[in-house]
Amino acid sequence: MHPTRKAAVTATALLAAATITVVAGCESDSTAESATATPDGSSRPGCPAVLAEAKRAVKTAEDIDSPWAGPTGGPRAVPDKTIVYIAQTLTNPGVAGVAAGVQEAADVVGWRVRTINGQGTPAGIKAAFDEALALGPDGIVVGGFDPTSVAEQVEQADTAGIPLIGWHAVTAPGPSETPKLFSNITTRVEEVAKISADWIIARSNGRAGVVLFTDATIPFAKRKSDLIKKELSTCSDVKLLSYENIPIPQANSLTIERVSSLASRFGDRWTHSAAINDLYFGHAAPALRAAGRDGGGAPFNIGAGDGDPSAFQRLNSKEFQAATVPEPLSEQGWQIIDEFNRAFAGKPASGYVAPVHITTAANSGGALSWDSEGYREAYRRIWDK
Repeated sequence: MHPTRKAAVTATALLAAATITVVAGCESDSTAESATATPDGSSRPGCPAVLAEAKRAVKTAEDIDSPWAGPTGGPRAVPDKTIVYIAQTLTNPGVAGVAAGVQEAADVVGWRVRTINGQGTPAGIKAAFDEALALGPDGIVVGGFDPTSVAEQVEQADTAGIPLIGWHAVTAPGPSETPKLFSNITTRVEEVAKISADWIIARSNGRAGVVLFTDATIPFAKRKSDLIKKELSTCSDVKLLSYENIPIPQANSLTIERVSSLASRFGDRWTHSAAINDLYFGHAAPALRAAGRDGGGAPFNIGAGDGDPSAFQRLNSKEFQAATVPEPLSEQGWQIIDEFNRAFAGKPASGYVAPVHITTAANSGGALSWDSEGYREAYRRIWDK
């Protein structure tokens, strides 16, 4: 078992032992109850069946023992290839984290990688794609943006026989015909959205006032936030206070102002938040601190992706983030290289989709990332590297 997993197991065991004598209903870092009393003085949730199911799902997702369940067979590494990674913006930690994983895996198989920053604008992404095509690479990664926004360039790549692999490029994992992608690497957005909402339902004991942050300019992100909203609505005493659209490239300039306004408007009614990306909470922290909020108190915030190191730092130190549903960023970078290798070898995509996981201070073991154990070794065996 990885050392951080061992630390997490030990920490979890100690926590369990310490809480045997604690009265049920006290808060913890994961699924503890923080219900408010009803008018008759009870704290019954308004959705007992939904709450029970949410707690079961969250308990499973918080399990830290996650051995490799991905591919164990495939073609040996095809030599001498060049990949271009087009990043929606490298200020998006998820996009940047996957780029690092792609580079690491490419170094193992002996391929060349060029990363081009799209700067988070339509014009920048189009220019980046044009630059990528001009380089004549063997494969191109669509890193975190909608390929239909560059339909002409996607068609040019297809005509030139250059396979495209997306990361969070379309809503579903696996191959895509329209737009044409050999595969799209992502966890299932439905599962990420549901478990994020379930965590809020479970942690609040079915009584929460929620703010939801999204980027409606990215179809993948918009779908995720809409699904979170839908799942939250299954519990009658969970109220959506506000649905905030803040484009990721503008998150630094807009989030502080929005959060300050939200804290003033909703006060103690704002108990929980969810965001389509952890980075919103990094920007929200100064505004929440200025509003007199405690980093380990309400609003209890969960990022529905991406699980970059800064998010882990916030939840480990209880600084305005309580949980994340991390993408296994490095692992997905390795998967991208493996999928390209399958494309170059004339084989189909692997079809592997990583399962959802919830990380909190209670189960992180102090780690700064989440990946399945053994993925590097598994891919090296496949590639004979």
